[in-house]
Amino acid sequence: MWDWSQGLHQPRTPRSSCIDSGPSRVGLLRVLRASPALQTPPPSPRRSRCSCRRDRCSPPSSPPAGLPACAAQPPPCVTSGLGVTAHSPPGRCFQAPFRLGFIIRPPHQFLSLLLCPGLRIPPLSVLSAQPRPRTMAVSSSSWELPLVAVCQVTSTPDKQQNFKTCAELVREAARLGACLAFLPEAFDFIARDPAETLRLSEPLDGNLLGEYTQLARECGLWLSLGGFHERGQDWEQTQKIYNCHVLLNSKGSVVATYRKTHLCDVEIPGQEPMRESNSTLPGPSLESPVSTPAGKVGLAICYDMRFPELSLALAQAGAEILTYPSAFGSITGPAHWEVLLRARAIETQCYVVAAAQYGCHHEKRASYGHSMVVDPWGTVVARCSEGPGLCLARIDLNYLRQLRQHLPVFQHRRPDLYGNLGHPLS
Repeated sequence: MWDWSQGLHQPRTPRSSCIDSGPSRVGLLRVLRASPALQTPPPSPRRSRCSCRRDRCSPPSSPPAGLPACAAQPPPCVTSGLGVTAHSPPGRCFQAPFRLGFIIRPPHQFLSLLLCPGLRIPPLSVLSAQPRPRTMAVSSSSWELPLVAVCQVTSTPDKQQNFKTCAELVREAARLGACLAFLPEAFDFIARDPAETLRLSEPLDGNLLGEYTQLARECGLWLSLGGFHERGQDWEQTQKIYNCHVLLNSKGSVVATYRKTHLCDVEIPGQEPMRESNSTLPGPSLESPVSTPAGKVGLAICYDMRFPELSLALAQAGAEILTYPSAFGSITGPAHWEVLLRARAIETQCYVVAAAQYGCHHEKRASYGHSMVVDPWGTVVARCSEGPGLCLARIDLNYLRQLRQHLPVFQHRRPDLYGNLGHPLS
């Protein structure tokens, strides 16, 4: 059952001290489910290389009080259907001041699932323990599948501190082998009021974005900067900004910008009223999907997820990954966040990547968090825990294409009856 006060999935019965020779209680490493490898039998458990932080420490000679005896010994790696493994090698520990999440699903015979509706999928397997994982490794058999990292932060009005936090997560993502890292909406700052928002905003050629371009070059990976407070070319006339999703390549070049088209002007009981239009202008157009090392990425921002027309238009334009960097509120989050993301994934048959703000930004605002990745089947394949951190997921485009082949919903649409809800981009 879910313990929402802790944000963890608590097993109904205590787990044994060792679970299938897999990771013991060494960290908040969730092993749930990942995209299925189609028609591929499950591989046998095996050792693999470990990709982890450079921080080192000596393992304890005896387990700490309250932990089982096997916790003192590094457990062998356990490999999922996608070759993702987790273990704790001797002499290494995970010292990061943030948390890491990884969700894995064992492979299933996808075609058999379609042809045999009565087939039961095994229940989720959950491992949870102390707040920080020791390490994570990825086996060489899955290097052909691109790895993406989804970062979760708690932005404040302090822009430099926010950059420091984001940069640490991006560097960690690069060390773990990600080719693309996603940052949430308002990764640069979250101000206390519209006046402070306008004062802290910058143009795209300002100092802050320059630091992120240098970071992308340093780490050699693409960056999705989910919602930059941009002073546009019309700043002098309007004195308003744009909520701009910026995509940087591994050389630090800006390859795409999308300015949020749906502004969040809402009043939700129990939540601070949102009046984004007080300081922000709506974007004039959508951005065509961009080819990245992980697939074709369609850009959106937060409130856009409530408008399926946008996601359908991006999918029909060739998107394979939809991005919804967000700062969802604490009231709408539990009710709508995961439901909307999974709906967008299912109806477009795309991966959905949603980096989110988490926690209390200042005395006037807090965010829900729960950054996640959803596969085209609608399964949450990676999810962040509470607090700043990151989660990782592999993008399997062959799985996406086979799913679209066997469920050709875009070929079955009837625009003659209800119109085209999402016109392809020109």
